[in-house]
Amino acid sequence: MNQGKNQVLIVDDEPDIREVLELTLGRMNLETRSAANVEEARHLLGEFKFDLCLTDMRLPDGNGIDLVRHIQEKYPQVPVAVITAFGNMETAIVALKAGAFDFVSKPLDLNDLRSIVRSALKVGQAPLRAALVGGASAEAPSARKMLGNSPAIQKVRAMIERLARGQAPVYIAGDSGTGKELAARLIHELGPRADKPFVPVNCGAIPEQLMESEFFGHRKGSFTGAVQDKDGLFKAADGGTLFLDEVGDLPLSMQVKLLRAIQEKSIRPVGAQNEIKVDVRILSATHKNLHELVSQGRFRQDLYYRLNVIELHIPGLRERAEDIPMLAEQFCARLAGTLGMSTPHLTEEALETLGRYRFPGNVRELENILERALTLCNGNEITAQDLQLPVGDEETADEEGDDSFDGGSLDDYLERVERTAIEEALTKTNQNKTAAAKLLGISFRALRYKLEKLGIE
Repeated sequence: MNQGKNQVLIVDDEPDIREVLELTLGRMNLETRSAANVEEARHLLGEFKFDLCLTDMRLPDGNGIDLVRHIQEKYPQVPVAVITAFGNMETAIVALKAGAFDFVSKPLDLNDLRSIVRSALKVGQAPLRAALVGGASAEAPSARKMLGNSPAIQKVRAMIERLARGQAPVYIAGDSGTGKELAARLIHELGPRADKPFVPVNCGAIPEQLMESEFFGHRKGSFTGAVQDKDGLFKAADGGTLFLDEVGDLPLSMQVKLLRAIQEKSIRPVGAQNEIKVDVRILSATHKNLHELVSQGRFRQDLYYRLNVIELHIPGLRERAEDIPMLAEQFCARLAGTLGMSTPHLTEEALETLGRYRFPGNVRELENILERALTLCNGNEITAQDLQLPVGDEETADEEGDDSFDGGSLDDYLERVERTAIEEALTKTNQNKTAAAKLLGISFRALRYKLEKLGIE
């Protein structure tokens, strides 16, 4: 084999398909070897070094899933793209869960195939590993890290690195303020789409009547106010990653359209006659329990399974309390640099106070607490008093107070908690909505939406 070229293993029992794949990849200046079954594929994998494997799902002596698992175990650096029967989304999802990089359906769309091959060959480059750990790196677009040494966060980092190697949709679960968007950015930046756009969208902040236009775009004159053509979020993320934050807030009517866009890999702008092909990786998150929403009929089960191919759980700050000192030090250094002041240190008493606090707002709340403390501290030292945290029994109010769940409707309970948090934030900020949104760790648009939804004046 020519060692100057990328090497691709083709596994398919149909000679015609093998020939098409060999010709197509050959024109992409790739070297290929072919196998007609799993046994031949395993033999070639042991004999040669490959950069990519393309395998059919149905093989005479096994199936593509078995081969995906074998490669994941023995040759984890080799991405695998699986060829599935047309419309067989369930099989494709099984392949992605098993570790396949992506899938392509028969009859083969050669443009899709070429795009998948090009993306898969980028995987081995690991362009931005520095973005995941270590200090600031000019190469990392987010310039932020998943900091910490706790077992919980080390597990998250390892999972992010693995997820970045594939194209499977990922559902990021975790409470508000844990860093779900940061995790999504790292998955994007460590993967083959790093040089393409990362487009985050808060689904709860878009008015329902504008959602279709926001997601899919529109044509001039398609509705009142459409004075020119507009590309939607899918088009903006074409070739890259679309991060759907608070996806649980999507109305059912939009869930149907989103499901079709994901499955067909195409969109139709409002007022357009034809669909447009888009190549977007979908990452999603919400602080709500999607499984509960499905059981209540408020979230489509088919969309849930399409989004939740692989789940990544981001632990709350109390689950990784040993990381608090490191996070506090890093936040203080960054915030002090922004304010043009020398970095203060936290007293032992301040660190002990942080260690006892429950952080209902998680990492985002820790950052907000330290930002406030920096403006209050005298000299180069942050004391426990500067943190302005509750003391005594107030620290466990979320366990013992009126907010405890005592049965009844989960929706009513969550609405009660949300209302209380918003009203407290408005009180603390003297009804300044911009400041309250920042304290809550949400956008101003999201706060405005929630105020209207909850009927808070």
